[in-house]
Amino acid sequence: MTDSAQPAFSRRSTARVSTDRPARYGKQLAGHMGRKITTAWDEDTEAGSLTFDREGVVTGVVMLSSHDAVLQLDLASDGEHLERLEQVTGIHLARFGAKEGIVVSWHRQDGTPGTTQGPLTPEDLERMRAEREARKASS
Repeated sequence: MTDSAQPAFSRRSTARVSTDRPARYGKQLAGHMGRKITTAWDEDTEAGSLTFDREGVVTGVVMLSSHDAVLQLDLASDGEHLERLEQVTGIHLARFGAKEGIVVSWHRQDGTPGTTQGPLTPEDLERMRAEREARKASS
């Protein structure tokens, strides 16, 4: 999908995640989420995107970029989907970086509070795993 085909989103939120391995986490996030949404990752530029199009309509886009010890996430969405997409993106990243104690704190362009995911404890990870298994079993 080209940028001109994507909807114009009214809301913006950014998270700057400190890590010694920003490109690794960006690639992992794009690879993992690519099972359900459209993703891209460019090894040369160490940048990519997550296009939330699971239901056939694009509800948001996260641009990923690696910088010196920072993975930057720039989310564009609308008011209806912004918080959920912050949560979905952030919790995956916090889970991948749990051993490193990764925290994803979103800062919204309009000044309203964003969400925060992480750091996750081993107990959090186990609870999340059990919840995923229970959802799979009930579907």
